[in-house]
Amino acid sequence: MTAKRILIVDDEYDIRAVVELALKTVAGWEVSTAGSGIEGLAKAVAEQPDAILLDVMMPDMDGIATFQALQANPSTESIPVILLTAKVQAPDQRRFAELGVAGLITKPFKAMKLPSQIAEVLGWNV
Repeated sequence: MTAKRILIVDDEYDIRAVVELALKTVAGWEVSTAGSGIEGLAKAVAEQPDAILLDVMMPDMDGIATFQALQANPSTESIPVILLTAKVQAPDQRRFAELGVAGLITKPFKAMKLPSQIAEVLGWNV
């Protein structure tokens, strides 16, 4: 069985580094990172990851706009996207659910539990 490939798109370097370390160490997944929505879109097209972890709050192109761009591109529309967000109010959660994202993981999260949270959202065995 080949390792899952995850793309992390988050403008905060520390979050990218912690998530990357946890996913590699705990789950043995291959991880690539992007510091912006625009970079994330390019990497998603080029790398075709098995899933994308996408921060909602980013400058320039936020996670919602990035997700909509992924959905609009035939080469990335089928990649499951999990939003990483500190926005956990009911209206925000409803809006995210209506977008059609695979799931939602709230910040702050426990890094070592992240792989099992991702696997649970996507129905993967870890």
